[in-house]
Amino acid sequence: MSNSSSSDPGAMDPAVTTIQPGGGVVMSIELAWGRLRRWYLRKFRPGYVERMQKTRQGHRGPLPFDPIDSRDIKYYRNQDTYWWADADDPFQWRDALPFVRVGLAELLLLGSSFLILSILIGIYWWPLCLPGLVVTGLIIWFFRDPRRKIPNNVGTVVSPADGKLVQIEPIDDPELGRCIQIGIFLSIFNVHANRVSLPGRVVSIRYRPGKFLNALRPESAQENENLDVTLEDTESPNRKYRIRQITGQFARRIVCWVRPGDVLTRGEMFGMIKLGSRTELVLPDDGTLEITAEIGETLKAGSSVIGQYKQA
Repeated sequence: MSNSSSSDPGAMDPAVTTIQPGGGVVMSIELAWGRLRRWYLRKFRPGYVERMQKTRQGHRGPLPFDPIDSRDIKYYRNQDTYWWADADDPFQWRDALPFVRVGLAELLLLGSSFLILSILIGIYWWPLCLPGLVVTGLIIWFFRDPRRKIPNNVGTVVSPADGKLVQIEPIDDPELGRCIQIGIFLSIFNVHANRVSLPGRVVSIRYRPGKFLNALRPESAQENENLDVTLEDTESPNRKYRIRQITGQFARRIVCWVRPGDVLTRGEMFGMIKLGSRTELVLPDDGTLEITAEIGETLKAGSSVIGQYKQA
């Protein structure tokens, strides 16, 4: 992902002040831990603090505190604030882990909690530990980040999410015009990371609070909490498309770390929905779009081909 200096600040919904606009218990715990960590580092490791201050770039912007290292800007990556180059970031290695980085806190807190509880219960009678171990395994499975082979043919539309294709429907979008809407249902067993379907520049981001209905219910797309990311296709600059992240009955935290002006490659990850949900892809139907995927098909984000824009 690269940043563009021509981004329009007005295209970012003012309600989006963090990468997880709906908040959450784990987010609050992690932010509280960050305050304690910064106090400790300033008091006992002033040399480290000074070194990190010299290598940081950008400016504080809307950040509500003075950060020490990249851990402090985890929830503010979509804001115009400080950042560190990869070579200066001692925590860059976390991106190489086989788990989505924004889910590491949930993985640590929830996974370890169920694991410890299982062990304690198992002391009295070992079969009682099995349900907790299963839940621990599901949490680890949920936040995994498998490597994907991304198609690179011009005009190829890849799936924005893992899950079951449940909708292919023509619609009239008030902004994009005549479109095809693709609906994908994500169960708790799917990877919940979202990827862009076409290479593009982020044009706008809109967030709407809402309910947490079952993602299989049709009204969930209109009534549930959701976040829209609109992008301009860099392979065809006159074409814009939209990806909508929608919460579900259990998946209640939308995460999106991009901002207007960011340029992403096809299949690049831009966010996730934490813990069953729905992802919608709205594609302009300009007469050159051919949908090749079928209802009921199981898709993989970034690698499964949904359709193709024919080239002149």
